[in-house]
Amino acid sequence: MTATEITHSPKTLAETYALLADRHENCRIIAGGTDLMVLHNAQMLQSTEYIDIWGLDELRGVTDETDWIRIGALTTYSELINSPVIRRAIPPLVEASKTIGAVQIQNRGTIGGNIVNASPAGDTLPVLAVFDAEIELGSGRGRRLVDFNQFYTAYRETVLEPDELLLAVRVAKLREGESSFFYKAGTRRAQAISKVVIAARASLKNHVIESIKIALGSVAATVIRARITEGLLLNSSLSNELIEEARRTISMEIMPITDVRSTEHYRRTVTANLLAKFLRQLI
Repeated sequence: MTATEITHSPKTLAETYALLADRHENCRIIAGGTDLMVLHNAQMLQSTEYIDIWGLDELRGVTDETDWIRIGALTTYSELINSPVIRRAIPPLVEASKTIGAVQIQNRGTIGGNIVNASPAGDTLPVLAVFDAEIELGSGRGRRLVDFNQFYTAYRETVLEPDELLLAVRVAKLREGESSFFYKAGTRRAQAISKVVIAARASLKNHVIESIKIALGSVAATVIRARITEGLLLNSSLSNELIEEARRTISMEIMPITDVRSTEHYRRTVTANLLAKFLRQLI
């Protein structure tokens, strides 16, 4: 930070809430800083004040809540990777965390930062979308839960109010008999922004798909659930013909663009191929 900028370092949530209520128009929250410092160094931020919440240990940690896992907003990717609870209950979140940068980034970057950064390319976001996550928000007015799939309203926009702070994310556990899947397509397997990122979970009985959820990043303005494709597959007998129909359906359901990282055609093709890969794994 420069000499003209001010950084507040609250010691408690109550102090943080008071700062947000009083100064939210001028302040930016900073924790791990793996996204924010890139923008700061590129002189792309207009903020002159920052609230550093890295010291709020009450926002850290993984808690098993029977059917759910509660993950504090300041839990790092390294902590997710090394958590036996996450490995057992939400395995794709471990795989997603492994693809985010080098070890230095994984040691500093947080799941809360990945969520509020609101990039459609956020690697953990499709996992949260298919695992029925809930976002826990707090302010001086109290706490509230928001369905993860309703958290993003537009490109890099969320329902987070100016005086609110992301406290934790609650994630439903993988159910017995379910299979899960995560894959990131990028210039490199890790340390690169994704061209396509996909997460899915499903259960199969006697070749009939009893449940299925599919989510994608980097193919629309926000992370999305492929609900049309899910509807096609649910309660259907899994076959090569159905897989081909699902490939066509999901390639038309997504809304990718051509940018410096990839083309619309590539994203449609790779998305379809990755879904087919998951469905063949189910068989």
